[in-house]
Amino acid sequence: CVILDVQATCPDATVTQELLKDGFHRDLLVTAELGAAGEDAGGCAVVARIRLPPGIYVDPYELASLQHHNVTKAVLIPDAVDVEAPEYLAADLLILLYMEPDPRCSRCFRAALPVHGRYHRPADGSEEALVVLKSPQVLLCCCDNRFAKCGKPAEVEAPCSGKNVGPCRWHSLTHKPAHEELILQVPVGLRQHSSLVCVVTLLSTVLCATLILAAVCKYGHF
Repeated sequence: CVILDVQATCPDATVTQELLKDGFHRDLLVTAELGAAGEDAGGCAVVARIRLPPGIYVDPYELASLQHHNVTKAVLIPDAVDVEAPEYLAADLLILLYMEPDPRCSRCFRAALPVHGRYHRPADGSEEALVVLKSPQVLLCCCDNRFAKCGKPAEVEAPCSGKNVGPCRWHSLTHKPAHEELILQVPVGLRQHSSLVCVVTLLSTVLCATLILAAVCKYGHF
């Protein structure tokens, strides 16, 4: 594209995030409404920079499938995620979620991302663990550099769109979250049930092994 010496009033953004569905497997819906100056953001790329705590993760294989079908576009950092790790052995994840214009609002953008809760250690008195998601940061990238003087460029290595090969110049918008944080409630086991769970697991294992051995003795060939 042609680079123009264009300056525009720096927009701000009101950010809202919401968790859809129940249980361990949820959809994170992020919406951003740009301020009055957002009318000048036509043709620009808008990204929500989301930091996920250890208690929640994105499945990279699921994300790759969604991107292949043009359902969701995102950059996962790091791109290798241990989906089997429990919360106490996991690390934070950084997601750059590309947002699409909302046809119902000229200055609004939105995107959804499937997220999954991790298993937590058993608790003493509560059947739920709380995972806190901070409000995401909104980044803006325009091909013509119309917002080039809007604060310090964000240190983000990501293309402006799927058509770009190299990274572009991102700018962080003034952040006005509707809520500072979002709470995800993850079901956990109780410590006082540990003995019962061990006994039931052992009995189930012995029973299943006995049934398999009986079937092998009856129908197997030695």
